[in-house]
Parts: sequence; structure tokens; C-alpha cells
Amino acid sequence: MSQILKISPNEVADKLAQGATLIDIRSSDEFARQHIPGAVCMPIDSLDASQLQGNSVVIFHCLSGMRTAQNADKITGCTANCTAYIMDGGLQSWQKAGLPTEIDRSQPISLMRQVQIVAGLLILLGVLLGALVSPLFYGISAFVGAGLLFAGLTGFCGMAKLLALLPYNRALSCSCNSTKE
Repeated sequence: MSQILKISPNEVADKLAQGATLIDIRSSDEFARQHIPGAVCMPIDSLDASQLQGNSVVIFHCLSGMRTAQNADKITGCTANCTAYIMDGGLQSWQKAGLPTEIDRSQPISLMRQVQIVAGLLILLGVLLGALVSPLFYGISAFVGAGLLFAGLTGFCGMAKLLALLPYNRALSCSCNSTKE
């Protein structure tokens, strides 16, 4: 298949009623927090054609549709033996259409958002302390900024690794490659 067609959330709901498989390519922590009932968690990084065997119609989605669009080539490579679609607008458009989702508010917010919150707080703290106490505290902001730059350039985020060790981040209930009942 050379191109995967985009379909609306309502068309997805119809296809699901006919037995299609819905694949959520977001990370397991995002899936655990909120997902479409019956969706299967298969993060894009681990997506493999063997996982899709036995499915005749497969629909992929993420949060907004950007990840699925960016990974269309990988998705196409995994769907040679089935009919594949991408849900236009992802989970956000599903919700705008008034369709149901399963939400588990006991799950922590995504690790990326936690990094953004902590980094923002540390930078703000460094600036405030630098202005009010001593200019040496500007070093906190510089250190965090350098860490973010390093993470962007290398893909390794030390702050995310540290935050992942917190007890509430290790207790994710999502088991990828399975449906959540």
C-alpha cells in the first residue's frame, strides 16, 4: 500500500463496530492516562509488522495526528498485509466528536510534561534568586538551559531519567501490546 488514508473519528467508530483494530502509537504512560476503549497500545518505537498479523483492517492514531503523519512510512511498512488507516486529528479529534474515552486520573501526567514543569520551575527559581539574592543563582537557570539543549541535541534527558525513578512514575498500569479492559 503506497499511501494510508486518513479517516474521521466517526468513520473510525463505524469501522471499529465492524471489527477493525485500533492501534494507539503513543507511549504507554500516555495510553494509561487516557485512551479510546478497545484500543491497543503499540508505541511507534516498537511497532512491528508481526504484531499486526491476523488483522484485516487496522487504524492508527496518536494524540493529535502529528506522530502518525510523521511515521506514515513506518506504518506503511508494517501494514502490507492489511488495510490501514490513520485517524485524522488523533485522540483530540475523537474527543471533539463527542466519542468516549477511558480516563485514569490516578496515572501521573506524562514524563515530558513533568520535565517541562520541573525545568520551568528551576529556571524561574534561578532567575528570581539571581535577581533578589545573588547573581550566582543565575547559574541554576544556565545549568537547566544547558541540560535542555543537551537533551534536544542528543535525545538523552537526564532529568527525565531521574523523574522516571519516582515511585508514581514506576507504577504505570499500562501493559503495551494489550487492550485495557
